[in-house]
Amino acid sequence: MSAHDAWATPERRALRELVADFTVREVVPHLARWEDEGALPRALHERAGELGLLELGFPAAAGGAGEHLDAALVTEQLILSGGSSGVCAGLFTHGIGVPHIAAAGDPAQIDRFVRPVLAGRAIASLGVTEPGAGSDVAAITTRAVRDGDDYVVDGAKTFITSGTRADLVTTAVRTGGPGHRGLSLLVIETDRAGVSRSRLRKMGWHCSDTAELHFDGVRVPAANLVGAEGTGFRQIMVNFAAERLSLAVQAYATAQRCVDLTVDWVRRRTTFGEPLARRQLVRHQIAEMAREATVARTYVRDVFARWQAGSPDTDVVTELAMAKNTAVAACDAVVDRAVQLHGGMGYMHGVEVERHYRDARILGIGGGATEIMDEVVAGRLGLDG
Repeated sequence: MSAHDAWATPERRALRELVADFTVREVVPHLARWEDEGALPRALHERAGELGLLELGFPAAAGGAGEHLDAALVTEQLILSGGSSGVCAGLFTHGIGVPHIAAAGDPAQIDRFVRPVLAGRAIASLGVTEPGAGSDVAAITTRAVRDGDDYVVDGAKTFITSGTRADLVTTAVRTGGPGHRGLSLLVIETDRAGVSRSRLRKMGWHCSDTAELHFDGVRVPAANLVGAEGTGFRQIMVNFAAERLSLAVQAYATAQRCVDLTVDWVRRRTTFGEPLARRQLVRHQIAEMAREATVARTYVRDVFARWQAGSPDTDVVTELAMAKNTAVAACDAVVDRAVQLHGGMGYMHGVEVERHYRDARILGIGGGATEIMDEVVAGRLGLDG
């Protein structure tokens, strides 16, 4: 069986139709305005929650349904139907914000934090990156000191997706000594005294708000600790796999969308008396774009299937890194050619390929930079001796 088969069951075809309709009706007509405003409206989360799009990939015990593949399919189809990876980042931030809480399995935390988020009534973020600690998660300095029934938190986080709108942030804090063993996860509600945040402006993902968060003596109940003290690093690493695959899906879907947009453009655009689509140079460039998008989709789906099945016969960690880099490389190449083939129109703000060009640049940085992915692969190839 092909890895593609699981994406094309009758149930998932129906899900595609639902997402396509949602995107065309609820997203595309408003996307330019959201880009200018710098954030998605809460009403979009509520609508997505009503349709059951936010619960996909979460365990039933936490109010979820379906598999990780279902959540990935939603991301893919939203982009293919005219949405963007920026919309995915802002609308589906819960995919990195609350899985740790759901997996820890505390019923009280699930009721307080996870269920409202999956229903679209609350917005969750993940707070890991700091001004002085990006990919080096073990170097985090934000500290949580136990004081009776509370933790007192001091520190800062940056580049936090949905950070200006989030009601809660699953935050990596240092509860112990140096290194990864001293890290824990703590849910911090953003309305607590001592929490402040400032909006950050970005090259792309304009409709997805990003913030720097500051914690100044913030008192957080010890009941907000996710799992046991000292397990934060492991929890973060486990969930990186899903995040990297999600970004890989966004990358190949963006590439495919740009192929589709460019095919339509060159059929309609006439120069020197005939459509661009009849010129061999243009035709061959689009053929390469289609090849790159297709190869990336095929490989990512294959790795996705083996990761979701927990396949014991493959080093999926290595291939997860390879899959992300493969999809990002394809996306980078395709969006660049798409803008070039659109000519001056491709450089105009508000034209869809221009937005994809800007948005695509973050995919090789977020969730583990391309260089970090290469280092993961190199280390597991035995280059360390």
